[in-house]
Amino acid sequence: MEETNDLMRQRKEKLSEIRKAGIDPYPHQYAPTHTTENIRVEFEEVTETPDETNRVTVAGRIMTKRDHGKSSFTHLQDSTGQIQTYVRRDDIGAESYLVYRRFDVGDIIGVSGVVFRTRTGELTILADSVELLSKSIRPLPEKWHGLQDKQTRYRQRYADLIMNPDVKEVFVKRTQIVQAIRDMLNEQEFIEVETPVLQPIYGGASARPFTTYHNTLDQPLYLRIANELYLKRLIVGGFDRVYEFSRDFRNEGMDRDHNPEFTMLELYQAYADYLEIMELTENLIAKTVENIHETTKISYQDQEIDFTPPWRRMTMIESIQEHTNIDPETLSEHEISTKAKSAGIELDGDESIGEIIAEIFDALVESKLIQPTIIYDYPIEVSPFAKKKPENPELVERFEFFICGMEVGNAFSELNDPIDQRQRFMEQASNLAKGDEEAFMVDEDYLRALEYGMPPTGGLGIGIDRLTMLLTDQYSIRDVILFPQMRPEN
Repeated sequence: MEETNDLMRQRKEKLSEIRKAGIDPYPHQYAPTHTTENIRVEFEEVTETPDETNRVTVAGRIMTKRDHGKSSFTHLQDSTGQIQTYVRRDDIGAESYLVYRRFDVGDIIGVSGVVFRTRTGELTILADSVELLSKSIRPLPEKWHGLQDKQTRYRQRYADLIMNPDVKEVFVKRTQIVQAIRDMLNEQEFIEVETPVLQPIYGGASARPFTTYHNTLDQPLYLRIANELYLKRLIVGGFDRVYEFSRDFRNEGMDRDHNPEFTMLELYQAYADYLEIMELTENLIAKTVENIHETTKISYQDQEIDFTPPWRRMTMIESIQEHTNIDPETLSEHEISTKAKSAGIELDGDESIGEIIAEIFDALVESKLIQPTIIYDYPIEVSPFAKKKPENPELVERFEFFICGMEVGNAFSELNDPIDQRQRFMEQASNLAKGDEEAFMVDEDYLRALEYGMPPTGGLGIGIDRLTMLLTDQYSIRDVILFPQMRPEN
């Protein structure tokens, strides 16, 4: 810290000297003609002889600087890469060169000159004009040590992006993933919409909300935990196919694949059931993977993952039978509970058989689902917005899909019976009153919407952060969120 403070003091002194020379160290505008990528493509054939026809103007950050008396080499980094610049006193003038010598690694500059190759073959700009665009008074982190600490990288993402170009590529791909999904849904005549983030009643998922307060309305409001109930209101209103990329907020713990603020894609299709949504899901994800990687097979954490449809499909019961020594179809509720506890699953004794089965799946099966797998037919107790299976009302038409041991998406044949929905709301409200912080309140307006009539509908939610983790080979969700939530720095 003392060393950093000393370097900052020196840089502030240089800043003062530059100002005394009549130069604005933070000008308002600059007009580059090329990016470094443009130069690499356009001037691939240039020789060692500078040619005025190869003139460019670029802007970027100084990443290295080597002074040699009357000349200096720098590496300039912009949003597309780096290029070397060669600055000579005789070319830019003695006075300008004196100012240039006060520039530091980290400063943002503009350079005009001609492109040529050095004797070693490196593409270089021979500068005849150099302009300071932003004086950096804080030295960049030392690349090989200062930015290896993940906590520092997450807190100072700006420095992480400067020093680690591969990090930027992750977020470029994230944008491409979202755009690929958006394009495919638009082609299928889905309409992109926006729904409220501040909600008077939270719902659509089992989660503890963040609470705030609106002074003018004199009422509490909640940051949305899901946009499901608003999107289904739009289905009631006559939109047959809708989707939204939504920022959701859940007041829960943070770990490898959980952040309290995250991005979901939710879509709803009228007149579809969960079987139709299964096919949509497989094709949507597989085409997105192919769009990004030009293949449906990728490597994630040294495992080959094949997204080619069709994916494996199992009921929740079948998956438990395959991956554990528990068979919910032949054991009594007491025997299932005993086996769950012996496997280390904590139960408080109030769980229904459906809730115990879901706990067993979460604890003992989910992590074993490596290749894309659809798990369907869930207990009704853990699925308050899904339709019952006609042949077995203890189960609902719901599926989740799992990849590399992570749940990436969740889907239903949506419950559109207002009487059944009210009963399930009441059960949730009862659980809330008993202290279940992840239960939710009765949403009378949503029930009123259902009473007008909602067509049979299939719904799907996909975790964009987790999908991005998979498609960019990142182990932690924090590596695909630009500014993840962190504990206080001190």
